This record gives sequence, C-alpha cells and structure tokens, in this order.
Amino acid sequence: MNHNKKRFTLLLLYQEESGFLFNSDAHFLYDFISRFPIRGALLDLGCGCGILGLLCARDLPVSVTLLDRQPHNTMLAAQNARVNDIEAEVIEGDFLETDMPKSFDVVVSNPPYYHDGADTSDNDKIAFSRAAGFLPFEAMISRINRCIRPRGRLIFCYDAKQLPMLMRVLQEKRFTVCDIRFVHGRADRPAHLVLIHARKGARSLAAIHPPLIHFDGEEMSEEVKSIYQKTRTYSIKCRIS
Repeated sequence: MNHNKKRFTLLLLYQEESGFLFNSDAHFLYDFISRFPIRGALLDLGCGCGILGLLCARDLPVSVTLLDRQPHNTMLAAQNARVNDIEAEVIEGDFLETDMPKSFDVVVSNPPYYHDGADTSDNDKIAFSRAAGFLPFEAMISRINRCIRPRGRLIFCYDAKQLPMLMRVLQEKRFTVCDIRFVHGRADRPAHLVLIHARKGARSLAAIHPPLIHFDGEEMSEEVKSIYQKTRTYSIKCRIS
C-alpha cells in the first residue's frame, strides 16, 4: 500500500446503530499512537468497527490485524476495510482464548474499562465494549505478553482513576511505561482518561506529556479540532439484522 497516497484521506466507517459507537477516545488514542515511530505488524485489540486499526493502516507503515469477540463488529471491520481499500486481517474471537497467527510489533487497544459498580448497559453489545469484566486488564496484559515481540510497543487508553492498578500490572508483566498523557474534559476538571505507551522489556524513564484538554469553554479546544482534522472519519450508522 502507498501510505503517502492514502494518508489522511477520508475514512468511511459503518457502525451498528444499536451497538457501541466510537467516541473521542478513539481519535485521541490514534493521535497519541501517531506520535511514535510505529511500523511492522500491528494488532488492534477489541477493534469494534475497526476505526483505530484502519486509521493506523491508512497513515502508518504497518500491516494490521483487527480482532473482536463480537460477530457484528468483525463483520463491520471487514466491510470498513473493503470500502476504504485498506488491507487488514480480521479475526473474530475472545482474545484471552484465541491463538494468534503471528507475533506483533505493536498492540493498540481502546479496551473496555468501566470498573465494577460503574454504570453500564443492559444492551450486551454495548456492555461487552464497556465493562472491564469482559476483558480484565491483568489477563489482557498477560495474553499480550505472549504475542508481542521483545521491545514491542503497547499503546492504549484507560480510565485515569485506575492508574495505580495499570502501573502495577504493567510492571509485574515487565512492560516499561515510556509515555503518559492525561485527557481532561476541561482544564479545571480532573482527568478522566489516560493514554499510555509501554514497551516490553525496555529500560527508560517515563515522559509525562502536557494534558490534552477537550473543551475550551463551550467549544472544542484548538488541539482537539486539529486531531479531528487529522483523523478525518465519517460515520454511517446502520442496522444489522
């Protein structure tokens, strides 16, 4: 694929209207991912409709594998790859139980991170995408350890309030946290999301990036506007029978 030709072209994304719809998390995480020298085999874990992995495949020198446990998501991810003329391997399965066909240089994920007791949904399609119980963080990292190459990159977002647990698990599984960025709804509010870049078996100090502020008053901040200009996605809601 000629990445220079496709870079930042409009990405059309079909989504199941009754399922989990991607939000700003995916755009912010993609922007964070694009700050690093990403290349090689990339796994988008819990891909949903494929937004994160397809953005990476469109703009970065990577070969992409999209994985999700929900059949409607993998069907949409495959369809979205086709309509955007992007090559991607799509796998349907529970990541904790699926034998991956290869190892990866990069694993990216916007995983379910609502903790126990958090408000979730009676809609199973949405609950699977939100509740951490369907993909516990420690089990997820243990499984990633088995399919990521030495010094491979793990880049993900999570609930900022759970940072102590994230740091503990990553250290126990021998991932070094290299970069952290917090996302705030507004400058005077606590962070609600954390973006983390870690590497397997690396040795480095962590860089704490300036915070990303979503809104400036009632308007999106200038940085967030620039992120959406870079991602250039167009969502089409559909109904899957």
